[in-house]
Amino acid sequence: MESVFTKEKKNMTSCKRKWEETTSSKIPKTEENSSESCLSQPSDQSVHEVITYEPATLPAIHYDPDTTEPISCSLKSLDQLLSWKRNEASPFNVATVPLASRYPPLHSCPRRTLVSHDMMGGYLEDRFIQGAEVEMPYAFYHWEYIDIFNYFSHQMVTIPPAVWTNAAHKHGVLSIGTFITEWTDGAKTCEAFLADEESYRAAADKLVQISHCYGFDGWLINIENVLSETAVKNTGPFLRYLMDQMHERVPGSVVIWYDSVLKNGSLIWQNELNDDNRMFFDACDGIFTNYNWTEQSLQWMKSYSSAQGRFADIYVGVDVFARGKVVGGKFETNKALELIRKYEFSTALFAPGWVYECHEKADFRQNQDKFWNLLSDFVYIHRPSSSLPFISSFCQGFGKSMYWRGQVEMKRSWFNLHAQEIQPLYLSENLNNGGWLRTRGCSEDAWIGGCSLMVEGMIPSGLSKVCARIFSLHIPLAPKTFVSFVYKPPVGVNISLELKTIDGPLCTFDGMEEITSSSVFPEALAEDNQLVEQFARNCGRWTLDGWTTRCFLLKMIGCSLREVCIRVSRDEGDEDVSFNCRIGEIMLLDAESLQAPLQSVEGICVTDVVWHTGSSKGDGHTLKVLLNATLRWQYPSQQVRHFRIHWRHLRGPDPRIPPGPLTLIGRSYSNLYRVVEVEVPAAPGLIELVVEPVSREGFRVPEAQWGRRTLSYSASSSESPSM
Repeated sequence: MESVFTKEKKNMTSCKRKWEETTSSKIPKTEENSSESCLSQPSDQSVHEVITYEPATLPAIHYDPDTTEPISCSLKSLDQLLSWKRNEASPFNVATVPLASRYPPLHSCPRRTLVSHDMMGGYLEDRFIQGAEVEMPYAFYHWEYIDIFNYFSHQMVTIPPAVWTNAAHKHGVLSIGTFITEWTDGAKTCEAFLADEESYRAAADKLVQISHCYGFDGWLINIENVLSETAVKNTGPFLRYLMDQMHERVPGSVVIWYDSVLKNGSLIWQNELNDDNRMFFDACDGIFTNYNWTEQSLQWMKSYSSAQGRFADIYVGVDVFARGKVVGGKFETNKALELIRKYEFSTALFAPGWVYECHEKADFRQNQDKFWNLLSDFVYIHRPSSSLPFISSFCQGFGKSMYWRGQVEMKRSWFNLHAQEIQPLYLSENLNNGGWLRTRGCSEDAWIGGCSLMVEGMIPSGLSKVCARIFSLHIPLAPKTFVSFVYKPPVGVNISLELKTIDGPLCTFDGMEEITSSSVFPEALAEDNQLVEQFARNCGRWTLDGWTTRCFLLKMIGCSLREVCIRVSRDEGDEDVSFNCRIGEIMLLDAESLQAPLQSVEGICVTDVVWHTGSSKGDGHTLKVLLNATLRWQYPSQQVRHFRIHWRHLRGPDPRIPPGPLTLIGRSYSNLYRVVEVEVPAAPGLIELVVEPVSREGFRVPEAQWGRRTLSYSASSSESPSM
């Protein structure tokens, strides 16, 4: 499988530390890795540190050696794989979002779509687990169209960064890593781990433990080198053992084989499933074919006896870069999908980042939306299925600024897929008489996060309204469902919500055909309505700055929400009317939850403290003190949208300087955060580190329920800072 960009980028942290096997519980909760250090910090006592400027002892594979920022990485050799230790795994790279339910689920989807990301060698800005400052990063947000996301690189063991797994899981998409061997070195690796049963089981066990530990859902196995007779004889049993162990330890996981090696050990890509590679297909969950297939290849597989009953497990490969003699690719990838679906196979799209790599970065959103809109006739729209609440501010995980309730909280470009919220449908359609309708993400303004949803188009003469479907869902409603809708009113048109529901008996339906639904047009509640007043109190004060919030109450028993639509209708007249409307957030809650109490942050502790120094602005001779530390705490993850991390100065060497105000450091999307290069007053000093939870609904948590920990520090008597 040829990568678009195989040369390793400079400054990519390599994996050099060896790890050991452990087989404890399913997910290594971050508290487990630090239980002793946290127990040694009673909640009512301050942590004390003596400042030293010695090199950090944190493992360089998990932390940037310059800043101590947590990073994701791969394993580069068989030795690193076999010596992997669970107790030395990165707690920051553990996926914290469980795999969401969706319809249709993977097992009942007859024609699936796998995306193999292959973005310029992998582990770029996405390796920074807490985010990075990037002007226009590559991100994926058309999750509703795909079933499996494969993080691909040419490192031997490619572990998906947690940001990708969390974003995939939030949308019900499986996230799988890559195990790859290539060319001469790859052949040597295979001779070692495929030498006998003990060897291949040892390698498979480690792959299972890594997936189980970091919370992703399986592996693409890509052997692109010649295999000896012994090695190829053991490849089938290796795949079977790996698949069985993955299914046992990670329910719903998959192991997929890439079409490369033949049953005689030769490296000859077949571009189809046939007798020469069937033995590998029979031993795992599916095959990802090479890209140089023809329609005759598809016809052959459709009639091939060993493919019968498993068409969905045959992922016909499409190289979006269109290298070699292929069908489709680039903006004609739809031609390949049309043929593949004609013969009822699944597909694997390799390197759809072509829309980013080969075009102007400023046009990335436009080109990615164009690419997937061209494919929309050949992919299923999967519906998120969950209980209330359902919330989305449409954030795609990056932006020009970070917003909170319409106000800029951080004015700089940023990228963090942890922040990506449930994505809407990005549609583009032409209407009669020259009318048109489109939805797209826009970073110029937002309600929460980095972007809002633009609904824009033209209502043609003769048409009074248009309707944009922004979500397809499968969510049971409460007897009383409270709805909040935030938008900026456009000029010349009226905006309203249309919700489509189905009856309760159909709520467990997981088939493919459409179900007849009923439209509901909710009426807005008055501002003095008791529920609206309670909602406003929960949210706290904010400045609308052009945004409008409408609240609704649905009283429906035994119904499930199927679609959320934005209706745009003309004010008056019958001439063509152009419009653009910015949608900030849609939220549906059980009305009873407006009264639910919010919990307090507990067990906050400080570990892995590292001190750095640098020259202060000005004369260049005054040294500043920089704090780096890991914060851990306890809070129910299902109740929180994110945490805001603050610090403030309480006391310093000059007693005349009063305590300072709280200063925002950043956001965390788990119960773990690395404070990086925060400048604190010179020693001796006392500061406070504060963890503020923000509920899923965005409700204000009283300050008394925030987590706090004081940290005192003094200068070392034996060491002075050096530049």
